[in-house]
Amino acid sequence: MNLQSDDFELFGLVKRFAQDKALLDSRWKDLQREAHPDKFAAQGSAAQRIAMQWSVRINEAYQRLKDPLKRAAYLCELHGVPVNADNNTAMPPAFLMQQMQWREDLDDAKGVDALEQIRLQVKQAGRDVLQKIEQLIDQQSAYPDAVGQVRALMFIERFARDVDSRLDQLES
Repeated sequence: MNLQSDDFELFGLVKRFAQDKALLDSRWKDLQREAHPDKFAAQGSAAQRIAMQWSVRINEAYQRLKDPLKRAAYLCELHGVPVNADNNTAMPPAFLMQQMQWREDLDDAKGVDALEQIRLQVKQAGRDVLQKIEQLIDQQSAYPDAVGQVRALMFIERFARDVDSRLDQLES
């Protein structure tokens, strides 16, 4: 193992958006077994500290690779196109209009049924964006275009949490 490897190299995976979750989980478990600090107990505390660093590195990579949003942003960054969501919020006008409509719908929603309808729309929009991201990254290598979709997915996931929060409030 090499600490300088990117997450995909560390896990022995192809650098692509679409990943087999079962393979990713299996590889994570294998890597954790290899780097577990207890395995290095006989070699002293320095070896255990290094193993602990590896374990942390493996877990960080796993968290990035298993989450589609984080994985997409990471792939864009690896290809020289960082998302920069903090200082680049540019979005297509149609998506901005959709955001405003969802916010209005959420503000106007009075009951569980209305919120569930919004939740379904947002989930479908999220699936559509994930599909676009996969196409842009894996089929077209269009990382600058993928960045816009990653920012859209960030909004969609944040908005979905807002909808879930409203549902939780109504149900409690």
